[in-house]
Amino acid sequence: MIDPQLLEILRCPDDRSTLTLADTDLVEKVNQEILAGKLSNVGGQPVKKPIDGGILRAAGDLLYPIISGIPVMLHDEAIDVTQLA
Repeated sequence: MIDPQLLEILRCPDDRSTLTLADTDLVEKVNQEILAGKLSNVGGQPVKKPIDGGILRAAGDLLYPIISGIPVMLHDEAIDVTQLA
């Protein structure tokens, strides 16, 4: 989904920590919450479309969505996964 070399270079735009690819279970859970209309991004906007994947920062609390194979590395677009039910 994302080139491993790119993942090594990328850093969280918020705290510059390392990033890891989110596992399938987490992506599925995020997508379930999106489809149920229960998920907002860090910027406070509802997330309306399912994601293809995600990149988690080292703390494991923020997920940067991957949409159409492109990681969206904007802090306001990140999803706080601690809000998942």
